Amino acid sequence: MNTSIDLSTLFHKRQAESRSLSAENFQGKKGAGGMATKKTSLTPGAWEQAIHLGRGWKISPCLPIKSGETVTLMDHEGPGVIRHMWITFDQKIRRQVIIRIYWDGQKHPSVECPIGDFMCQSWNRDQNISSLAINVNPKGGMNCFFPMPFRKHARITVQNDSLADIPHFFYTFNYTLEPVPDDCLYFHAQFRRTNPVAYKDVYTILDGVRGHGHYVGTFMSWQQNTSGWWGEGEIKMYLDGDKEWPTICGTGTEDYFGGAWCFDENNFSGPYFGFQHVVGKSRETGARMTLYRFHLQDPVFFKKDFRVTMQALGWRDLGFPKARYHALQDDLASVAYWYQTLPGAPLAPLPDRDYREIV
Repeated sequence: MNTSIDLSTLFHKRQAESRSLSAENFQGKKGAGGMATKKTSLTPGAWEQAIHLGRGWKISPCLPIKSGETVTLMDHEGPGVIRHMWITFDQKIRRQVIIRIYWDGQKHPSVECPIGDFMCQSWNRDQNISSLAINVNPKGGMNCFFPMPFRKHARITVQNDSLADIPHFFYTFNYTLEPVPDDCLYFHAQFRRTNPVAYKDVYTILDGVRGHGHYVGTFMSWQQNTSGWWGEGEIKMYLDGDKEWPTICGTGTEDYFGGAWCFDENNFSGPYFGFQHVVGKSRETGARMTLYRFHLQDPVFFKKDFRVTMQALGWRDLGFPKARYHALQDDLASVAYWYQTLPGAPLAPLPDRDYREIV
């Protein structure tokens, strides 16, 4: 049985049941949405705002999350497939609110990311994204469409690691209960940051992956710590025993992210690629950019192990013949997205709050 859904399969009869999790049905039960009362509402004060309308009228639209608190938003038996996630909350703390996803009873998470970076949002600013995998709409409606099958169990937690309480955390997770084929892989995502990248070092996007799977995307946030063109670095992907030399090697940062010739300073957001100036202008010290590249039509397949790096490399134009490449010491952060078999190796430790902090 094929769990994929697209325009060519929408008309197929399926052995699936649709369910949805939100503050209006936090257990995802059939026929139990919008039943909140003053006593059961997750949203303080919502009853008073809707009392003149009565039960069923937006009594529990969101939930508060206190500073330091971790809440469990999904804890469900399989088999099934998470089809869509929608989340929104204050843009100022998106790197300090962490989503973790655990598959089939594993003790360590397969997804551990700040929600902002996971949703291609960085630098504490809203950015509209029109990709197929991640879609972000005004004003900060963050959507993920990566399908996430699970056979036995799915657990999703959100941790408020910021110093501020979140009064209004909105979410909707749409999923199906249905058979999952034996050859389905499990979704993974990991956040990293290095600030600054050491001189002549390479930035590691992902390493330590063990298993059979395929790589499906990269999100990066990039701050220039020096002026000039910053995007000459090569992406390198090491698979199935590669050591010093990779099997896949790109030709430049903007080339990997689908652009060319320094993007000509243009922002763009497409189904598979995107680039945005978020703060300042590219080539200027302090400029902050975001980039994404989703391998939806061209996944990178591996059978045993996998590693991805990106060079921080710029171009210093001192006039012919003195123009030359030079290694950068920029502030880089990333999210890697991939699918693989279980059990997977534990993810590298998440950087602590102060190291993740954007200033």
